[in-house]
Amino acid sequence: MKCLLAAINAKYIHSNLAVYNLKACGAGIPGAQVEIREYTINHRASEILDSLYMEQADLMGFSCYIWNIEYVKTLVRDLKRICPDTRVWLGGPEVSFRCEELLRELPEADGILFGEGEESFPGLLRHYVQGAPWPEGCAYREDGQIKRTPAAPPADMGKIPFAYGDLKDFENRIIYYETSRGCPFSCSYCLSSIDKTLRFRPMDMVKRELSFFLAHEVPQVKFVDRTFNCKKSRSMEIWSYIRDHDNGITNFHFEITADILTDEELELLRTMRPGLVQLEIGVQSTNPDTMAAIRRNMDLERVRTVTAAIGNGGNVHRHLDLIAGLPYEGYESFGRSFDDVYAMEPDQLQLGFLKVLKGSPMEEDAERYGIVSQWEPPYEVLRTPWLSHEELIRLKQVEEMTEICYNSRQFPFTLKELVRRSGRPFLLFEELGREYAGSGMAGRRHMREALYTFLLEFILRRFPEDGEKFRQLLTLDYYMRENAKKRPAFAPPARREKERGVLETAFPGRPVKELLRQYHVESFQGSSPEEACWLFDYGRRDPLTGNAYVKRIDGRRHDGEGTGTEDPGSSG
Repeated sequence: MKCLLAAINAKYIHSNLAVYNLKACGAGIPGAQVEIREYTINHRASEILDSLYMEQADLMGFSCYIWNIEYVKTLVRDLKRICPDTRVWLGGPEVSFRCEELLRELPEADGILFGEGEESFPGLLRHYVQGAPWPEGCAYREDGQIKRTPAAPPADMGKIPFAYGDLKDFENRIIYYETSRGCPFSCSYCLSSIDKTLRFRPMDMVKRELSFFLAHEVPQVKFVDRTFNCKKSRSMEIWSYIRDHDNGITNFHFEITADILTDEELELLRTMRPGLVQLEIGVQSTNPDTMAAIRRNMDLERVRTVTAAIGNGGNVHRHLDLIAGLPYEGYESFGRSFDDVYAMEPDQLQLGFLKVLKGSPMEEDAERYGIVSQWEPPYEVLRTPWLSHEELIRLKQVEEMTEICYNSRQFPFTLKELVRRSGRPFLLFEELGREYAGSGMAGRRHMREALYTFLLEFILRRFPEDGEKFRQLLTLDYYMRENAKKRPAFAPPARREKERGVLETAFPGRPVKELLRQYHVESFQGSSPEEACWLFDYGRRDPLTGNAYVKRIDGRRHDGEGTGTEDPGSSG
């Protein structure tokens, strides 16, 4: 019997760990041949349908999430019309909590595996191949009725086979990896809060599998453990192993809870190669009433201390999250949360919007609080008693500008000066978002120079007397990103001869043509009569931001080798 597991991902760079786990679990069953096909929601449905039809599978399984469930429903309906004998099953978080409802809505589906599938999927294969009884953890049709078996027990993490063998299909894609399940916390918006049975993969298996990733020089391994550092001894052992076996290439991503991170763990993180690990920290809100309502205990002062300590090391990327639309979080309150997190100077600030997921405690809480969300996936918040839909639209404008101006790391010096003048980061991004939407640029892709031009025009309307200063800051930001061959229109006039002369003086004996492949020099007029020259070194980039190393030099000599990007301060 041929079984095909289909994953429809949000982006090409993503992969689906669930189907690879299931394939590994079903590999040893006689008579069953399990294969995987991955697609994205950017494929046309007809293309995927044609591809699935050509497989001529006896059993088809779809991995279902909020981003693909409507897509999957359409495919299932059409697939049954052209492959009526193919048995079609669904699984995943988007179908696990409403099996009967979905099977009534989608009569073309033969059944649903709910919960963790590592036990139930092999049982389903045995049912079809060997005539074994229906496995635990499934809802199915029989004699015109929808029936279900008891839930399968939580999977033993030590018995799940390693999902990866041949990595040829993962080139330029993220590898997802799991070493624990369950979560000790009870955040109401998260499905992981339902599972209190914390389980860990045996450490000898984890080290063996990490060694596999390192040996194959995988670019990024993203741990999907809900709270990676929930057990200190374990996080210390894994981080120590990663540090001690670093291949200089692989990056590891972890979701952590910052306020339980100990000083010993912080000290270990300081010893990591820059770029070896990155940490995602869910702050969600700094409003104490909101945090109590979502059942999230967090020591905000400790989060500030820990985030600052990690940042001071200069070697670990920090990704901080906020969620808009939570109980008791109005527009002004969210603005304060934004300012609080911005002040922590994260490398990335992700502004998300509450999704009232089926099966989560928030689904029940939303009705009690009067939170209104979308009827269909992704079930995103539409309004709350504290936040109107119009205010949510404004926050989405703030989100877009945070992505473009802050998370892109394209405008570090310009933003620093703008925030200083604005007083509050939230007010600056709110104003930027309003003007960006009013300009007609919102929601569209633009050439990089167009974004710089938009920002300059925004600045000139507010600070016309400082136009030259901001032109210089924008030019500094622009060249820090790349050694652009075409000079941007907003930049001050180039001083080619002087800048070439500076390079010749700084690197005597080396041909300027050769130097220009790695270096760029800009002259900036400071507050003093003397011009400041800044050297951009594209052979040395910040491993966290990708920006070029920048150092001030003068026309007589090179000021020496520094350790990072300096603040141009009075020079621009």
